[in-house]
Amino acid sequence: MPLRRRTRIARKLRRDATEVEKQLWWALRELPSQHRFRRQHPIGRHVVDFACPGRKLAIELDGGQHALQEEADAARTSDIARHGYRVIRFWNGDVVSNLSGVLELIRQELEAERNNTLSALQGGEGGAQREALGG
Repeated sequence: MPLRRRTRIARKLRRDATEVEKQLWWALRELPSQHRFRRQHPIGRHVVDFACPGRKLAIELDGGQHALQEEADAARTSDIARHGYRVIRFWNGDVVSNLSGVLELIRQELEAERNNTLSALQGGEGGAQREALGG
C-alpha cells in the first residue's frame, strides 16, 4: 500500500478513534517526554494504534473480534517486527478496567528496551524481548 494511502487511512483512524483509544492516548501523553507516542502510525503496510518510534515500540488495542483472528494478528505482529518494532497488545477491556496496569506494562517495556540498548552499548547481551504482553 502506498505511503500516501496509509497516511490518509491513519488520519481517518485518528479522527474516528474509539473511546478506548482516546483513553489510552491521553494516558500515554502523560508519560515522560522522552517517550513520545504517535497515534495511528504507519509501519510498513500497517497502521498501528500507537507507536513510540524512538523506542521502536508499537501498541495494538484488540476488541472482541480479535479473539477470532489470532492468526491474522500474529502475521501482522510478525510483519511489524520486521520493521524493527516490538509489538505489545492489550484487550480493550484491560484498558478500561485496569488502565494503570496497562501503563505499568508499557513503562516496563520502555525501560526494558532502554536497558537492552545500554547493555548492547556496553558490550553485554541484550535479553530476550517480549513480542506480546497482557491478554
